[in-house]
Amino acid sequence: MPGFVLPPLADSADHFGPSSSALPTKFADIPFQSYSKSDRVGTIVEWANAASAPAAYQGGGYDRSNAGSRRQREAYGDTSGMGSYKEYQNDEDEASFSLVDGGASARAKATAGQQGGNSFAGGARGGFRGRGGYRPYRGGAAVGGRGGYPANATGRGGYQQRGGFRGGMRGGSRGGWVNGRWEQQRTRESSVHIGQDWIVLEEIEFARLSKLRLDVDTSDADTLSSYGAVYEYDKQYDRINTKNERPLQPTVRVRYNPSASEDPVLQEIANSNRAQVFATDTVLSMLMCSTRSLYPWDLILVRKEDKLFLDKREQGPLDYLTVNENASDPPMENERDGGINTPAALAQEATFLNDNFASQVVKEDEASRVDMDHPNPFHNPDEPEPLASCGYRYRKFDLSVTENEDIQLVVRTEVDTILKASGTEGDQYINTRTLFEFDSRAQGAGGAPDWRSKLDAQRGAVIATEMKNNSCKLARWAVQSILAGAEQIKMGYVARGNPKDPNRHVILGSQWFKSKDFAAQLNVNVANGWGIVRTVVDLCLKQNEGKYVLLKDPNKPVIRLYSVPLDAFEQTENIEDIGEESAHDDDDY
Repeated sequence: MPGFVLPPLADSADHFGPSSSALPTKFADIPFQSYSKSDRVGTIVEWANAASAPAAYQGGGYDRSNAGSRRQREAYGDTSGMGSYKEYQNDEDEASFSLVDGGASARAKATAGQQGGNSFAGGARGGFRGRGGYRPYRGGAAVGGRGGYPANATGRGGYQQRGGFRGGMRGGSRGGWVNGRWEQQRTRESSVHIGQDWIVLEEIEFARLSKLRLDVDTSDADTLSSYGAVYEYDKQYDRINTKNERPLQPTVRVRYNPSASEDPVLQEIANSNRAQVFATDTVLSMLMCSTRSLYPWDLILVRKEDKLFLDKREQGPLDYLTVNENASDPPMENERDGGINTPAALAQEATFLNDNFASQVVKEDEASRVDMDHPNPFHNPDEPEPLASCGYRYRKFDLSVTENEDIQLVVRTEVDTILKASGTEGDQYINTRTLFEFDSRAQGAGGAPDWRSKLDAQRGAVIATEMKNNSCKLARWAVQSILAGAEQIKMGYVARGNPKDPNRHVILGSQWFKSKDFAAQLNVNVANGWGIVRTVVDLCLKQNEGKYVLLKDPNKPVIRLYSVPLDAFEQTENIEDIGEESAHDDDDY
């Protein structure tokens, strides 16, 4: 059996490592070329020369900002700057080299460094708070969140939101030169804090979601019941244009939008075993259009026995409308303009406009009122605030793939108003939505043209730009109208009266769209959306009873399914309640 012979070791009396005399002379003057970023060449420990080492390397740490020359970094073990042979320099040749017009280049590099080094955060935690501004109410314990405007709402004092649009749109930014110009790389935060006890069950990329397909006949959906009341649409708003603009009036109206598990009508349907899956059109449209989303969002999935409830989180991302989410240069955190054009501020402003436009374009009189089969199930008659024009239609869709299975989905859909026909055609339910122009010259405008000069003459170019910059939001609107059975969408063009004033707005025009044609213009694949819904339902139905969270990654086109404790969000809500009470106490003081 051959024995092991220890190779000769070079002994060094003054430091660890091989002696310089042990290095072959043919390799003495050859610079080191790293084959990997993790390669390091240098002395392991420097005992003898510790006193002579530069101050940057003493004290157990290495400060790059105060490091010595390149030769010192090599001598003391830092070779991070030796990644390429192109970086090898000869000191004698370098000493005789000079750069012409170095001042301009230095200034250009400094400007680029300043742009890339800044990091913006915050601005999305509480919205804007003022006197007499937009203050959506918090819903009762039985019905969940609701939105409304107090009697003293004037629209002049900014906005105050409980909780605001947290996370999601905040984050720092890093930059780099791309195609000859400077571009910011955004790093967004998650829409909800991921707990340490959360368990990842599934992870699905958008590329896989886009290949799913399930054919569901939406026109053959069964309307189980309808609740609420709607008013007739006022056709005089069809005559508005840029030369005959009309101010947008803040109105005092209450609109309820509780989650599925807090809906008493859906609870009654679940107890009668008429369906297995329950959701709202807000949640379902987000799932069906998830592959278009860039901002993070989250859904709460509750499994009770053989029933599944798809819920949204109160004051979460689904309660607000994004602005220019799909633009090539979307809005970012920037306090130079007073913070009025940040993603969170624009989301609150767009939601405020959408609710007020829907209340302004209807005839609020008894002759124009159309009552549904049942009164509003979320409204307390003792409350003084009037209800907004809104009808709830509970519709059932069949998600079964084979004849042996029976998976029924009940969705609470919403319609905003009704269009009474003058001829032989019957009345039509319609939804009202608003497109929002904040400042065509501001960062994040997405190259949109100036509406006041282009809307009347080039409306096609305006709507094409909006379809590009707000692809996810418009696709969700089209899907919501199809689910509700609304034949048309009334789109209003609303802009700021002054680009620097977010509290005063004007209506510059409006346009009709047929729901299915609008979806076709946006290339919305409804069958793909139903395939995504069925996939998520199958993933949850095979799990045990409990609470789950479907989370869109803030920076990647990926959704993840988490298993969370039953009290995952109760502690957060209690903290918000305490903060809200403290804010009221400060106001009283």
